[in-house]
Amino acid sequence: MRPAAAPKTLSIEEFRKRELTDVPLTGPLCWTVPGCVDGWNQLHTRFGSKPFAELLQPAIHYAEEGFPVTEVIAHDWAVAATELAKTPDSASTWLIDGKAPKYGQVFKNPNIAATYRLLAEAGPSSFYQGPIAERIVLFSDSSAGFFTAADFAEHASEWVEPISVKYRGHQVWELPPNGQGLAALEMLNILEHYDLKAMGHNSAEYLHLLVEAKKLAFADRARFYADPASVPVPVEQLLSREYATQQRKRIDPNKAAVNVPAGDPKLTTGDTVYLCVVDKDGNCCSLIQSNYHGFGSKLTPGDLGFVLQNRGALFALDPAHANHLEGGKRPFHTIIPAMVTRDGKPWLVFGVMGGDMQPQGHVQVLVNMLDFGMNVQQAGDAARVRHIGSATPTGKPMDPTGGTIAFESGITPAVRDALKAKGHAIAETGDGFGGYQGILIDEHGTLFGGADPRKDGNAAGY
Repeated sequence: MRPAAAPKTLSIEEFRKRELTDVPLTGPLCWTVPGCVDGWNQLHTRFGSKPFAELLQPAIHYAEEGFPVTEVIAHDWAVAATELAKTPDSASTWLIDGKAPKYGQVFKNPNIAATYRLLAEAGPSSFYQGPIAERIVLFSDSSAGFFTAADFAEHASEWVEPISVKYRGHQVWELPPNGQGLAALEMLNILEHYDLKAMGHNSAEYLHLLVEAKKLAFADRARFYADPASVPVPVEQLLSREYATQQRKRIDPNKAAVNVPAGDPKLTTGDTVYLCVVDKDGNCCSLIQSNYHGFGSKLTPGDLGFVLQNRGALFALDPAHANHLEGGKRPFHTIIPAMVTRDGKPWLVFGVMGGDMQPQGHVQVLVNMLDFGMNVQQAGDAARVRHIGSATPTGKPMDPTGGTIAFESGITPAVRDALKAKGHAIAETGDGFGGYQGILIDEHGTLFGGADPRKDGNAAGY
């Protein structure tokens, strides 16, 4: 389902008036219409078996009664506390005595409980054509924002066809642009040619190819990925085996690439939460939802109990860029839930949170399972790398040094030295290696869950 669009009255000219060259990460200029409530409704209408109001009851309970804050969330909350304290509504909603809640402290949010009760009573449409929309638009008016009642009334989620490639006999499914799932598939297409198993898990030879494939895919991401309703995106060409062969020729096995322009696919025309569920009937759900960048725009509309997200920060302000901002256009999005099928049946439901790390994480998890024989938990536990510094869909060029590779501690010094010898710049420290969750369905229909130790999630069966 495609994420929501920028306010129709917002334009690049508004940023020029303010002498801004990038969309800010905070404040009203980075808002897009909140689409998750309609997304929930669309999922429920098509697949749900219980009343919508009943589904909201657990969230209402924990919002009213409170819940102990987990360790990773407590850290991220503290990082955002200074920004949240700048506005009264955010401070009163998210801070306790002016501070972020600590690990283990019980946090309550009666405001969001009241909002959920309204949704339960009046239905999801009340978010877009009722009192909730009205209060958000009033808040926007008082905050120098650009939301109008029409932006909400005209919002409609859109079902899209997933895109896929075959890797080691498994069909890997991702969401199409305006998301970045295409980058993970481009990387897999490039890597399938190589005998990664023979190279060895997290060897310098394998990691070099992984990073070089990432550079190529992200160069395409920076140039081509955008809202396909506004600009043509050559998805079919970028996913073709012929294009992967063409891209593979650009990789030097002994030298890191520095200047990596987008490929030529021969155009013919023109804060994240992840969860996956498999139910008793074998229905699979891979779902990701995000405010982006830790509490989104940091602005909370009155007493509604939630922040407005800042996904509009991923627009480019260059009118010539495919992902340039326009009123009513959807921005490039990082969030990409995924699935894998084998012989036409669900085999793996998974995702990896973490912005630019997401395609890199998807590929590393899948390679761990399909090339290196790891189970669904080991594939997430294994040490990861993260390449930083590719060109971005907001218009920033690639780091002229070719970017840097950050490593988790499980990557040996010898491997780091070997990569440095190939010309890779090595980061001394690093974080942001993603948060993975997965459920594997074996040939007997037995479910195996994996949860990332880097996050607060868990795998549970009942």
